[in-house]
Amino acid sequence: MKAILTALLSAAALTAAAGQAVYADAPRNSVCIRAYDIDGMSYPDDKTIMFRMKSGPVMVYRNDLPRVCPGLKFESGIAWNVHDGTICSNMQVFYVLRRGTPCFLGTFTPVKMRKHEG
Repeated sequence: MKAILTALLSAAALTAAAGQAVYADAPRNSVCIRAYDIDGMSYPDDKTIMFRMKSGPVMVYRNDLPRVCPGLKFESGIAWNVHDGTICSNMQVFYVLRRGTPCFLGTFTPVKMRKHEG
């Protein structure tokens, strides 16, 4: 039992360290949003997060997770550590509220653009 617990703690530490190390080197094709600009989020299913934005050219971003995140839709909430106030596609680890399930963000896709006033 002690060996299993040690293995789980080691795996969790490696996952956390990997998430922080990768964050510093976001790929050039990665879409990043500022956490401050997020007005709200919704969870249509266990593989999708919709980000409503306060400002910027995009009103809504859809994030398609690389894998199913169990309990995401049911719990309707996540917790995460945001470094430098920026969230980048395919770079962020988050945890489902009340379950603690770790999941990764996928690709951000603009869904609804703001109309430009001229």
